[in-house]
Amino acid sequence: MKSITMRGILGFPIAPYNQQGRLDEIAFVTNIQYLVQSGLDAIFVCAGSSEFQSLDVAEYEWMVDCAVSAVNHKVPVFVGTGGNIIHAQQLAGIAAKKGADGLLILPPYLIEPEQEGLYRYYKTIIASSSLASIIYQRDNAVFAVDTVSRLCELPQVVGFKDGHGNIELNTELTRVIGARLNWMNGMPFAEVTMPIYKSLGFQSYSSAMSNYLPHISRLFYQALLECNEPLIQQLYEICLLPIHRIRKQRKGYAVSLIKAGMEIVGLPVGSSVRAPLIEVEKEHYKQLEGIITRVLDHYPAP
Repeated sequence: MKSITMRGILGFPIAPYNQQGRLDEIAFVTNIQYLVQSGLDAIFVCAGSSEFQSLDVAEYEWMVDCAVSAVNHKVPVFVGTGGNIIHAQQLAGIAAKKGADGLLILPPYLIEPEQEGLYRYYKTIIASSSLASIIYQRDNAVFAVDTVSRLCELPQVVGFKDGHGNIELNTELTRVIGARLNWMNGMPFAEVTMPIYKSLGFQSYSSAMSNYLPHISRLFYQALLECNEPLIQQLYEICLLPIHRIRKQRKGYAVSLIKAGMEIVGLPVGSSVRAPLIEVEKEHYKQLEGIITRVLDHYPAP
């Protein structure tokens, strides 16, 4: 296995659509190049921000192909797979064929599994590919420490991304398993919780905000590393918490609010999303615009 170390800010591009509802190649490649040029440390496509649940196989293959080509080995490219176990293995094969560096394995479809079932699901997908694999804990995939330890016997497993938010469980996981895995904060708007996760040993986090304010993501992360509490506090007050409050207003804003932010800063990706997601309402869009304007007044983009 190729050694992969995940540190810093992880970029999750969106799925931009044109007026006909099809994927917009130029906007997608522009999004990826913008993240890489902004200094993000890895790119994850066909995951939650890319509306994984709404992509067909042809679109999935196209997005992986575009991402690998656009990144061009500058940073690792991970690709989401999961849901239906047979379908997940098929997608893992596509990711490997197209030259991706690894897989982000999403929870199983619908079922609330026992730990043994969860183990078998993840093991089957991981073992079907030679790619590095990251376990994603969220929703109906919540792991016991023993289950993660068993999965760590597979050499492909390189990381654990948490989107569940149980601090007691995360403390036990990091203390028991330690440096065997790369620990990644995948909570919604992960900047809000990253100081806590960093204290547990999590070295990286997924940043939705980096799609439209990457220099703020970088400023925040650097402040964390330097324990610059005054700067961290100011970023919470003028940026992180105000955006987080809007994001919580409607289900699905975790994706559509990213597109709104990108449109506000002049990245032409369009605001449409596929059902069951909904677009950002006008009032919330206006609030986000005001926050971004205020943030850029304080911290102009380079």
